[in-house]
Amino acid sequence: MPRVTVVRALTSFALPLAMTASLGACSSANPTPTSSDRAEMPGETVSPSSFVTVSSPASLPVQSSVADLADAVSPTVVNITTTDTVDRDDAPGFPGFEFLIPGRPSRRPRARIGAGTGFIIDGGGYVVTNAHVVSDADEVSVRLHDEREFAAEVVGRDAKIDLALLKIGGVTGLPAVTLGDSDTLRVGEHVLAVGNPFGLGHTVTMGIVSAKARSIGAGPYDDFIQTDASINPGNSGGPLFNLRGEVVGINTAIRAGADGIGFAIPVRVLKDIVEQLKQKGYVERGKLGLMFQPITPELASALGQDRPHGALVNDVMPNGPAARAGIQAGDVVVGVGDERLARAEELSRLVARHTPGSSLAVHLVRDGKKLTVHATLDKLEDREHTASRVPKPHAKPARELLPGIEIDDDPEGGVRVVGLTKPAHGLEPGDLIVEALGKPVGTVLELTRALENSTRRAALLKVRRDGKSRYVGVTLTR
Repeated sequence: MPRVTVVRALTSFALPLAMTASLGACSSANPTPTSSDRAEMPGETVSPSSFVTVSSPASLPVQSSVADLADAVSPTVVNITTTDTVDRDDAPGFPGFEFLIPGRPSRRPRARIGAGTGFIIDGGGYVVTNAHVVSDADEVSVRLHDEREFAAEVVGRDAKIDLALLKIGGVTGLPAVTLGDSDTLRVGEHVLAVGNPFGLGHTVTMGIVSAKARSIGAGPYDDFIQTDASINPGNSGGPLFNLRGEVVGINTAIRAGADGIGFAIPVRVLKDIVEQLKQKGYVERGKLGLMFQPITPELASALGQDRPHGALVNDVMPNGPAARAGIQAGDVVVGVGDERLARAEELSRLVARHTPGSSLAVHLVRDGKKLTVHATLDKLEDREHTASRVPKPHAKPARELLPGIEIDDDPEGGVRVVGLTKPAHGLEPGDLIVEALGKPVGTVLELTRALENSTRRAALLKVRRDGKSRYVGVTLTR
């Protein structure tokens, strides 16, 4: 899907060091819709964390009014101010202007101040906010609802999810939020946002859940709640509340140039990682060791699916967890553990919820048959991958074997796509076809024979592009 340009809901500006007085901006929380179809029994906890208050349907009735809700949750919301030091040219001039004087390259430090929002999850002083709020900060301060202000320590941070855990010392008995259940949140439910937009502390706005499971290109585990509750720069890290006063999301981003389109991280994500942030300061995730791609309608037809669903495995890391479990290229992952996989992009997120060493049930479809394998996850390392360049195809003429696709033998083996006379779903010039219908192909003749034996309207091809494997479904002519 196209990448959505977003603006992080963080306010920042610069001041000379002599003017580093605190901003006095506060954060407020955003109430989120009630979850009326909760599955847990009264008193049953939701969060795996040992130090977070969790919701209980019996003890948290729906608030009678928005005003009552705002009064109840506001003391749990805090304003966060960050300061870091940058350099700038030291040149004389009028306010807002500078004279350029040759031969005077001196520089002076300059304080940059940022403002965001957070919320208290433990009476002992633990505060949650976005990682981008405290990124590169030299100093972090937290102002409570009662105007007390404290220095804060960044205990842990996870940039991939964009969450951070802070700790303010010397305090006890602080009012803390209750974490709700974002999984049972429904589109159309009312939610409340409280934050510090543009330095306007404890601003309360209300809206509804517009959509769930949004991917906006922010990271590898996108799974945002979309809301039309007003969120602006300065709201970053603030809570989104349902009508029970439970936190169901963490306000994170807004759509650039659009009104009423904001995004919040589901609170379930926080529950998954908060204990690791507290204990280790970072998050370790499990790795399955495979590459996959979404299933297009053409691929679904080639795979014999009635509709596109699941994730198509296009490569398996040698000796990795997937390989050890017997997963093969061409398998379709349709579920992980107790979770059904509706979309391919869900696979990374579901695997990442498990820690290294975990045994994970992976549900597959192979050649039309269902099977389940168990993989022991390795540790996911952060690496930068450098893709190899696709060699240029040879220029000798190639006949059209597939409709609109010009192909030729590659001297190093495989069938090279050298041109397209009309759009072909998923294929690009330079692609190297290495497999057709599950059989390796090294020449155009071998590809022709493989396709002639197919009884389907579409063929599943495995191609290499930029050093990586992927599957493509193409329509055949008969």
